[in-house]
Amino acid sequence: MKLNRLIQDVEVSETHGGSEVEISAVTFDSRKVKPGTLFIAITGTIADGHAYIEKAVAKGAVAIVCEKLPETMDPGVAFSLTPNSRKALAIIAAEWYGHPSREISLVGITGTNGKTTIATLLYKVNTGLGYKAGILTTIEVIINGKRHPATHTTPDPMQINSWIRRMVDAGCAYCFMEVSSHALSQHRVDGLTFKGGVFTNLTHDHLDYHKDFNAYLKAKKSFFDMLEEGAFALTNADDKNGKVMLQNTRASKLSYGLGRRADFNAKILEPHFGGMRLLVDEREVWVKLTGRFNASNILAVYGVCVLLDHDKTEILEAVSKADAAAGRFQVLRGAEGTVAVIDYAHTDDALKNVLEAIREVNLEGREIITVIGAGGDRDRAKRPKMGAVAASLSNKVILTSDNPRSEDPAMIMEEMENGIGQEQRGAILKIADREEAIKTACMIAGPESLVLVAGKGHEKTQEIRGEKKHFDDEEVITKYLK
Repeated sequence: MKLNRLIQDVEVSETHGGSEVEISAVTFDSRKVKPGTLFIAITGTIADGHAYIEKAVAKGAVAIVCEKLPETMDPGVAFSLTPNSRKALAIIAAEWYGHPSREISLVGITGTNGKTTIATLLYKVNTGLGYKAGILTTIEVIINGKRHPATHTTPDPMQINSWIRRMVDAGCAYCFMEVSSHALSQHRVDGLTFKGGVFTNLTHDHLDYHKDFNAYLKAKKSFFDMLEEGAFALTNADDKNGKVMLQNTRASKLSYGLGRRADFNAKILEPHFGGMRLLVDEREVWVKLTGRFNASNILAVYGVCVLLDHDKTEILEAVSKADAAAGRFQVLRGAEGTVAVIDYAHTDDALKNVLEAIREVNLEGREIITVIGAGGDRDRAKRPKMGAVAASLSNKVILTSDNPRSEDPAMIMEEMENGIGQEQRGAILKIADREEAIKTACMIAGPESLVLVAGKGHEKTQEIRGEKKHFDDEEVITKYLK
């Protein structure tokens, strides 16, 4: 493909060298450069791609897109100066793969909580209705039933367009995709054409990256700002930020909600550990998920499917058959009657949602034992809040490690404990080793106890001082649950 075609929609302020050069590969990783490559220099959080331009040219790059021109430019290489290399990468990636998002109904889901559950349920409902579909989530990429492990909530633009192209080539009619705030800030989804977008909620998270809540909100809002006329923007009426998301969008504005009047409404009729009975648009349906937050997720799924022109009765039939995403309110039962719940909740709001859902269906008045940690090298402001939520809604709390990364687990646990009042600290244990913490919870749990293990959900590794080791909450609970 010619360079001038690849960069035709990129904002370019200055060019050096010919634009008719033939490109055989595109990359932003200098290690992957080979003869004929277009190298895009990106300023990252750790390394600056501009420092590798000379290396890329030496390895055979025939064109460079960058934000800063090098002092000396090889006359045989085409240089294009752009104000934003990340945005350029996304636009070029879409062109390189033939704009696959224009050939599929692409729906993006953004918000603090619920993205994976909604995307997974949308995939299951639409395949249940007989359509070929794909998903891009935190947990995995699925293309028409074939599963691939995921490495990021939202991959880089080259990966995204590659996955969507594979979905299109496999005959998929739909793609349901998590859209993270990091991806929006880094322009990873620029260049994509979305059929619609969903907003779940917004609570404090990722402030280690965004620095303040307003920047986090703006990142989420930018997704709805980019939606085109003819797309739909479906937001949660129960979250005050839902209206903010819609302020500048050109898309059709719709809402869903449990507590407020909205375009799509639902009501919980009967909550149970194994599921709940809902009233959705005046139709009763039994679903396999439980909790108010999941009722909201299911309502979002229903709304999207209606907006995709599916039959309402058939949608609810498919919803009733769908399971939750892995590690999301996953229930395990011990031989002696002890119940354990695994959930990915890693923010104070998500933890509150899960514990309130447990208390809602805990009709027997079971003792609640919560095992919870907080990730290292991430937003520290949420740690005391998570500790406070766990202590206020549980009978006993075991503070432990999540993914401590480079931080001292003892320091993380201390910061979580700082949110817990003195009168509640008698019911708190601190056990840094996560397996030992889960084992302890299972050992002190009686037949009438309920153990919540929160924070990691579906994850199969634990990251400690730069090393990822195998760790699976489900395996550990199964090993020790009576």
